[in-house]
Amino acid sequence: MVRDLARDLTGRTMRSVRLLKADVLRGTSPRRLLATLAGNRIAEVSRRAKHAVFRLASGHRMVIQPGMTGNLLVYRRRLDPAARRYVVLEADLGGGGTFVYRDVRRLGVVRLLDQAAWRRYTEALGPEPLSPAFDVAALARQLKATRQAVKKALMDQRRVAGIGNIYANEALFRAGIDPSRPAHRLDAGALSRLHGALRAVLEEALAAKGTTLRDYRTGTGERGGYQFALRVYGRGGQRCLACGTRLHTTYAVDGRSTTFCWRCQSAP
Repeated sequence: MVRDLARDLTGRTMRSVRLLKADVLRGTSPRRLLATLAGNRIAEVSRRAKHAVFRLASGHRMVIQPGMTGNLLVYRRRLDPAARRYVVLEADLGGGGTFVYRDVRRLGVVRLLDQAAWRRYTEALGPEPLSPAFDVAALARQLKATRQAVKKALMDQRRVAGIGNIYANEALFRAGIDPSRPAHRLDAGALSRLHGALRAVLEEALAAKGTTLRDYRTGTGERGGYQFALRVYGRGGQRCLACGTRLHTTYAVDGRSTTFCWRCQSAP
């Protein structure tokens, strides 16, 4: 989503900004948000964890976490009633086009941060799993410090940034690790396999432009394609693609759906 937006939004100026739903705001008011955005130039579009980060010429950052049902898009045509139905925030762009944040169930969050607040915000998040600095030792430091189930630890944004439920399920299956296994008990071999699996799953999902199970769209409004490559997520009750065992889904690990193979992911 961010890769598409960066191409279309970098260097553009927001005009006629409209906030249609204020319940997504955190730590700012509608008046402050609109006054800051109007006439402001988007200097950079990037990502931190699950957040799209818009660095503005004023020094502020608008941080949008789309959540499960949010989309960030640039429309080059006039918005029809169907497209406008779930609009939360929109801004006309100088030279044509409209930047739109749509959210069907409004599970997302919008923040406006000055430089000091942004520094505190990003420092509270864990390392990026695709960063060159995130090696096996870095993963080990994050996981050895907790007795939580490894799946729950992976999804803790303070430990590792950006890993959601789908990719945690997939990486643990690929690494052959029981999702309920205490994180601090992973040995060197398991940590190495998990590190490789995390990076591989995320890189493959990015290449496929994400996973569309329902509402997710890319920054150009297209569906992602990684849902066709999922090996365990959403396949509870079906046969394991590796060994044929029937996959099991539980909500006991972290309150989220966890699908795994008893045979392929059993503890040694």
